[in-house]
Amino acid sequence: MFRSILLLLMIGVSLSIYSQKKKSKSGKPNIVVVFADDISAREIPIYGSSVWSKPPQGGDTSDPIYRAKTPVLDKIANEGVWIKTAWASTVCMPSRAMMMTGRFGHVHKWWNNKDKGTWINEDGKKEAWPIYEGSPHTNAFVAKAGGYATLWAGKTQMSGVDKFGFDEGVFTPGVHEENNAYSDFKILQKKKNGKSILINTDTGVEVDYYQQFGWYWQPHVELMNHPGSKSQFEIWPNTPESKASYGLHTYGPDIELDFVFDFMERKHQEGKPFFVYHTTHLGHDGWDFFSPDINKNTRQKWPGTPKIEWVNGKYYRTEPKITGDNGKYNTHGTVTEGGIHTHINYIDYQIWQYLEKFKELGVEDNTVLIFCADNGTSGYGKNSPISQKGVHVPLIIYAPCLSMTKSGEQDVLANIADILPTIADLGGVKIPDSYEINGESLMPFLTTNKKEHRKWIYSYHKEMQLIRGKNVMKDGKGKIYDVSKYPDDLISFPVINDWSAVSEKHINEHKKLQNILPQFNLHKTAHDAPIGGLGEVEPLRLK
Repeated sequence: MFRSILLLLMIGVSLSIYSQKKKSKSGKPNIVVVFADDISAREIPIYGSSVWSKPPQGGDTSDPIYRAKTPVLDKIANEGVWIKTAWASTVCMPSRAMMMTGRFGHVHKWWNNKDKGTWINEDGKKEAWPIYEGSPHTNAFVAKAGGYATLWAGKTQMSGVDKFGFDEGVFTPGVHEENNAYSDFKILQKKKNGKSILINTDTGVEVDYYQQFGWYWQPHVELMNHPGSKSQFEIWPNTPESKASYGLHTYGPDIELDFVFDFMERKHQEGKPFFVYHTTHLGHDGWDFFSPDINKNTRQKWPGTPKIEWVNGKYYRTEPKITGDNGKYNTHGTVTEGGIHTHINYIDYQIWQYLEKFKELGVEDNTVLIFCADNGTSGYGKNSPISQKGVHVPLIIYAPCLSMTKSGEQDVLANIADILPTIADLGGVKIPDSYEINGESLMPFLTTNKKEHRKWIYSYHKEMQLIRGKNVMKDGKGKIYDVSKYPDDLISFPVINDWSAVSEKHINEHKKLQNILPQFNLHKTAHDAPIGGLGEVEPLRLK
């Protein structure tokens, strides 16, 4: 009897030791950043807006039919924290530069999608200054300095993806999409009678849109440095099994997550912490190849997703079935209607999948999950410098491993640039003092009794500057707003025209904000890269 009990105890101890070994050897938490596309804070129900966006082309609605349903985001926001006022840039490229670098436009020089600082490259040619040249301490390199394995999944929108510090990548669409022969879901630019036109290659019909390689249904996918690949970059599907299963029913966001989970499993087995940078397309508009004949005024901006259902605390997904060709398709009731709300619903489903995967791997108490977005919703805030329409995005942080001192709604200010120094703190990485970082780590706010995170937040739109504190905001058009109280729609702040009618704290804060702006106001005087590039940069170090 005694021997049996002793044997059981020994087995228990052995299993406990094995479990501990399966955690990362460094003891550092895994980090997953889900960076959604074109989603304003108002679209996420927990933000409590009385207005959100409607299909097919956007605009305002309060119709509950078009309200997203996010039981999982609600849960992690309440158990973790959600930041009431988080700012990005007004459009994707400068926002992604901010996320990648922890810096504002005056340093990385990506002022807008079509307004980037230039430099003369090694071949003597003038081009946009690459982020990895101007800001070499990217989020991936910071994580790697902390001992993390790194993966970039989803949207790229940046050239030289192999130079940002990521060990592996799965990109939709790929960086060599012109070589992808597996999908004809493309909108391609062609010449007709000397004039550039756009053609839907699935139907051969001229369309009024923009060039793109499909990233939702029958997606264009490319792998980078994936184990078993024959080269650094490889078009997917790349195996007999994946080629046999690929088709109209294949959904890009699902493929991204498959590769994310494969990466997580491998790195967990190696005992190495992982950093996943998941730049999903969900939220972004895209050509609806299943309904190509609808005119541009009624065309669905946000194509439908696979159908999902939330029942008794679990999500269930309907396996898509799609038949047809050449623009004539039948989805057999397995695809949702279009709308940004369906995209957000699918994000919620994928966040649930992440949480379930964490449990499966046994890392649910050793992983930090951050959900945020790059700019305001298309058709509402995207590319807008007015008020905070273009910059106000959701930010949710779920981190059971941090023993956070805060939970639920946090009426504080945060910036997307804050994510990189937060990653540095989580990984125990010291960024040199000589290397300018404009973000501020969220760790002191999340884990101590610190009441405020930042006193002000900043953004930019080409030459325009936006800044706000707790009481006053200046938008890109120069209007000043009283932001001491949130309106129901999260945007209709009163304009300050009469300074004698506001409090002393409004006046003092406005003066402070005005004194901050000149250090970032370099669009006119230092638009491009410094001559000769960046020069020598101090390395990252462990604390």
